[in-house]
Amino acid sequence: MDEPSWDQKELTVGQLAARSGVAVSALHFYERQNLITSRRTSGNQRRYRRDTLRRVALIRVAQRVGIPLADISAALAELPNGRTPTRQDWARLSERWRAELDERIHRLQQLRDEFAECIGCGCLTIDRCLLANPYDRLSEHGAGPRRLLES
Repeated sequence: MDEPSWDQKELTVGQLAARSGVAVSALHFYERQNLITSRRTSGNQRRYRRDTLRRVALIRVAQRVGIPLADISAALAELPNGRTPTRQDWARLSERWRAELDERIHRLQQLRDEFAECIGCGCLTIDRCLLANPYDRLSEHGAGPRRLLES
């Protein structure tokens, strides 16, 4: 596949796939989900604006950190379709996810640091559980791994 030149305004689906690292089938899926848009040539071939690369990159990064596709779609719906998104557009979008990402980071750190200890699930099979959750007292707070869910 030919690499797009730096001044090329539109990309074929193959060029977009090659430059973004996303499979053509995924790009078609993104388009069906209205995450990206294309125009059709007289030969019915898709052409994507070059700034679609930014949208695809954002989709990939957001998915990689676990942001649901519905949230990605809602955020992208707020970005302008008629022009290249600006730095301010991207800053506003990233700020939207800051609290959620901070919470995910906290939960991941907690899982990393505390998973070897009693998590309050009620199994009482780790010797530490008898100290941290004697008689499964944490079950009074609800089902599941109470120490991880409540902190």
